[in-house]
Amino acid sequence: MIQDITKMIDSLPPLPKTLMELEEFRKKPTQEISELLTILEKDPLILATLLKIANSAMFGFRHKVETTKKAIELIGINFTLSIAFGSAIKSTLNTNLEAYNITADQFIELANMSSNLLVKWIGKLDLQLKEQLLLPVFLQETGKFVLSNIAKEYNKTDAFYKSIQNDFTKIAQIEANHFESTSSQITAAIFEQWGLDDKLINIIRYVDDIEHCDKVYLKEVQILNVLKILCNPIEPLSDKAVEVGIQKAKEYNLDIRGLEKAIEVMQDRILDAM
Repeated sequence: MIQDITKMIDSLPPLPKTLMELEEFRKKPTQEISELLTILEKDPLILATLLKIANSAMFGFRHKVETTKKAIELIGINFTLSIAFGSAIKSTLNTNLEAYNITADQFIELANMSSNLLVKWIGKLDLQLKEQLLLPVFLQETGKFVLSNIAKEYNKTDAFYKSIQNDFTKIAQIEANHFESTSSQITAAIFEQWGLDDKLINIIRYVDDIEHCDKVYLKEVQILNVLKILCNPIEPLSDKAVEVGIQKAKEYNLDIRGLEKAIEVMQDRILDAM
């Protein structure tokens, strides 16, 4: 099965031109909103996704965000880049997520939830770390598109979904049992194929394999692991998800008080949107 996954990754289309331009922009020491706007305006789908997310309950802005420029000013360049990458990758992979019983739009919503939780939790402690993690936290589950395709090919969709539904706190372990790889590991392989940033790839690669993670990336990987549990596709921010996520954060000696406050804010926003 791992050979089929590798073949599927090798056969992926090349990185879209918009993403190549965004990646070059992301690496620049000085980033101007006007230049980012010029790149984004080439892709109407990214623009629509950006405005939709900026106006979602996750941000809770008092007034409707009408323009792309205003959206970037409100949510920041790095968050905008994360949304743009996520939208473009979703379109490029263009497949189902039936094995996880979610749509591609719901996938983006979960990524947005996870990113907002990161901002509320880590942003007040370490602004630089927050900015560094915005892209990997938004993109770390990209491999789910490939795994869902493999599940369909092997007639495992129903069996796999029942397994993760029964224990959504161990999705990575269940992925490994069914497919010999996890979504984070596949995400890293996809980004390696596309020639994206090595640091981004290494942070994502070990989210499901923390014991083998280089100490250089350990804290970043631990944070992503906690967020992955909290914003899982089965019961995001449910009581059980929160219980297990906070327990993991305690094991990693991360900030618990800040995490609990961030979770409370996000849960309130979800309730307000219902």
